[in-house]
Amino acid sequence: MSNVTTLENPRTAAPKAPAAGPTDQEVQTYLRTGLRNRWWPILPSRFVQTGGKPLGLMRLGEPLVLWRDNKGEIRVQADRCPHRAVPLSRGINEGDRLRCNYHGVEVGPDGTVLNVPGQPGCPLEGKKAVKTYPAKDIAGAIFVWFGDVLHAEPAPFDPPPEISAPEYSSFLCYADWEMPWRYAFDNLMDPMHGTFLHANSHTMYQGDTQAQFATRDTPHGFFFEKVGQRDVNFDWSELVDDGGLYVRLEIPYPPSGGPGGNFGITGFGTPIDENNMCVFFWRTRKVSGWQRDVWRFLYKTNLEKRHWHVLEQDREMLAHLKPGLEKFEMLYQHDAGVIRLRRYLAQQARKQLADLRAAGKF
Repeated sequence: MSNVTTLENPRTAAPKAPAAGPTDQEVQTYLRTGLRNRWWPILPSRFVQTGGKPLGLMRLGEPLVLWRDNKGEIRVQADRCPHRAVPLSRGINEGDRLRCNYHGVEVGPDGTVLNVPGQPGCPLEGKKAVKTYPAKDIAGAIFVWFGDVLHAEPAPFDPPPEISAPEYSSFLCYADWEMPWRYAFDNLMDPMHGTFLHANSHTMYQGDTQAQFATRDTPHGFFFEKVGQRDVNFDWSELVDDGGLYVRLEIPYPPSGGPGGNFGITGFGTPIDENNMCVFFWRTRKVSGWQRDVWRFLYKTNLEKRHWHVLEQDREMLAHLKPGLEKFEMLYQHDAGVIRLRRYLAQQARKQLADLRAAGKF
């Protein structure tokens, strides 16, 4: 038997078929822990104090350790000691480094191993062995860049003006919810649910229970809005994808709501894992001067409790849902915003996966 290997002539060999794109199942599985290459809020800033104990948590399916150095700068890293992979969040904040409690390994804010006291001169020393995430404090929350392996460097992110511009006043509402993150975004892109679920709210009791909707493109997303009704109820919402992914909406206030413009919500929903998420709702109002002080006082003393009640209605309706319920849905015209949102997220995920596969990283 001949053991000669026959080689194909590259001029006559049939061209190789292009690699298949990501399947729908791969796309949906990828999305379950969030869209990468975005800034995501992960925790209110006040939860992590300068010099305080490291805090461990899960976001986008990744274990993180949060700490502030002796200058107050927020640090976010993978919650694993490079020696034995135990959580660094069980260690000690030394002000300029974390020290693992297990064997004393010290890790700097850029992920470099600074000291291995059990074996001085260990090859581990001097290596960047702990993944470090770009992070910043914005409007009372810690935002973190979750990039894939092709996008380690963060993209620019200009916070929404409603939570950063001086002409607005805002309050941050944070809560953990037991549901997949995309259902919270579905809820925000569904203005019609306010007319029914929140019908007894002091801000959402008016307006027609029947409506026609239209979509309108923007440079970084789209509006989904009622046709012929504005400033009456929860009449529109806007998806924005510009460095971070969030939804804007407005609800008119009755005179009892005090001075200022419409009551606004800027909402982020950050995945914790496949079945849990945390919500960040900045409740905003365009108001200045003495009216700003009146509005803030009225909100804290009278309105905040009502708004938490409305939010709790949403949470109770969506609690314990699991991924994959879409196959049981029968959607209609009011759901066009939800349909477009889901299509958009799938397109973004498909592109990320295709780029990773082309680079041999998926």
